[in-house]
Amino acid sequence: MGWIVALIVGGIAGWLASLLMKRDASMGVVWNIVIGCVGSVIGNAISGPLLGVSGSVQEFSLTGLLVAVLGASVLLGIINLIKRGRLR
Repeated sequence: MGWIVALIVGGIAGWLASLLMKRDASMGVVWNIVIGCVGSVIGNAISGPLLGVSGSVQEFSLTGLLVAVLGASVLLGIINLIKRGRLR
């Protein structure tokens, strides 16, 4: 059951991050889920040691969602730098 919640929360996190980074029109549902789930891993890697905050997308929590959105935004920023040479 945890993986279903992870997909749903990952999709929401990826969608919110794509809105923040102004890439919503270029991404579909599948990429939102992928970016959100990978962003959760990145967000936990960043926020855990620096802020002492961690969250999981396997069970819904506001902290987990915010960490996933933070990580997904960082991931989209890196993708924009590689593809376009700017953060956008």
